Amino acid sequence: MAAASLGLLAGALLAEDRLLLPYWRTLSAETFYALHPTYGPLLYRFFAPLTMAAPLAAVLAVVQVIQQSGGLAPRSLAAIAAAVLTCSLVAIYLLYFKSANEAFERRAVAATDLPTALARWAAWHRARVLICAAAFGLSLVTLVA
Repeated sequence: MAAASLGLLAGALLAEDRLLLPYWRTLSAETFYALHPTYGPLLYRFFAPLTMAAPLAAVLAVVQVIQQSGGLAPRSLAAIAAAVLTCSLVAIYLLYFKSANEAFERRAVAATDLPTALARWAAWHRARVLICAAAFGLSLVTLVA
C-alpha cells in the first residue's frame, strides 16, 4: 500500500511539475489570478488525500516490516527512510506551501513579484518531487529486500 500510494503521489507531483507549472509560469498575473479560484481548490482536493494517505501508509509499512523482520534489518531501514521522507512532504507543505498557496488565493503577491514567487514555488515543488521519488524508490526496496 505504501509503494502504491507513494508511486501515485510521485507521479501526480511530477505531472504537476512538468505540465501545470510551466503553463502557470507563462500566464500574466491577471490570468493566473483569474484562473486560481478554479484550479487551486481542485488541486487541493486532489492532492490533500494523496499527501495524507502516503505518510500513513508509509508509517504503517514500517510497523509491518519491523514486525515481519524481527527488528532493524536492511529492509526495515529502507521502510523507515521512506516513511521519514514521506512525512517530510507534509512538513514542507505546512512550512511553505500552505502560506504560499494562501497568498496566491488572496492575490497577495504583486503582479511584478509573481514570476519570482512562482519560481520559488517551483523550486520547492521540485524538491518535493525528488523527495517523493526517493521515498517511492525506498518503498520498492522494502518490497524486494
